[in-house]
Amino acid sequence: MKNVKKVLLSIFLAITVLLSVGLAAQAKAPNQVKCPVLGSPINKKLYTDYQGKRIYFCCPPCIQDFKKNPEKYMKQLEKDGVVLEDAPTAKK
Repeated sequence: MKNVKKVLLSIFLAITVLLSVGLAAQAKAPNQVKCPVLGSPINKKLYTDYQGKRIYFCCPPCIQDFKKNPEKYMKQLEKDGVVLEDAPTAKK
């Protein structure tokens, strides 16, 4: 009887660990949905590419604000865990 309890406990623990690992793998960082300058919803037609990443904005003035101090906004995006899209590379 003790062996059966140990086996069942081992199975339960193994399943718990596997579920935890699976859930952690599913928890991704969010894609960019907010403007880094104003925090408003982004417009996918308004963007700039910076250091190989594409950053979207809510309005044209935010692009200009970003360009004045891009590191400020990049640090905030990183802090928020936002995953930026790669900027398309020019074809040769």
